[in-house]
Amino acid sequence: MANDDRITIIPRRTPESAAMAANVKRAMAITARLNRLTYDDAAAVRALFGELIGKTMDDGFLLIPPFHATGGPDTRVGRNVFVNQNCTFYDLGGLDIADDVMIGPNVSLITSGHPIEPSRRRDAVTAKPIAIGRNVWIGAGATIIGGVTVGENSVVAAGSVVTKDVPPDTLVGGNPARVIRSIAE
Repeated sequence: MANDDRITIIPRRTPESAAMAANVKRAMAITARLNRLTYDDAAAVRALFGELIGKTMDDGFLLIPPFHATGGPDTRVGRNVFVNQNCTFYDLGGLDIADDVMIGPNVSLITSGHPIEPSRRRDAVTAKPIAIGRNVWIGAGATIIGGVTVGENSVVAAGSVVTKDVPPDTLVGGNPARVIRSIAE
């Protein structure tokens, strides 16, 4: 495994892994309640999402259920953020979403994984942060993995798998995602 100071490693059968499991259980209970709500229950959805992440959400925050999460306390969300249906946030490594971000349906923001080496794969959970810059649009079905920063004003095309940083003011797409063109005005 590469040596990266942004990586979190949580070995199995430790107090840290027990705390992680308790947090997953808590998140699943909150999202189960959230997922019983509808589009018309925007205020209740905001309140439950705020409970999940431990912060009051502004009135410009809109999330359309269903939604899935394995954490919450390591998620930070700015103002005027839109999260469409069926999104998944795994925030163990830290998930920062800036102001004015739009997240399409079926988007996955996954900060955690496991060691790649087969002999170590079940030994720990590894995680790296994701940062989504201001005014980003993430298209339907995109996946962004831990360690990635998406620069402000950028667009991640539908179905993309983002494994490397996205420069500001660019359109990226594909698997793995690559820069398609600048979108600077």
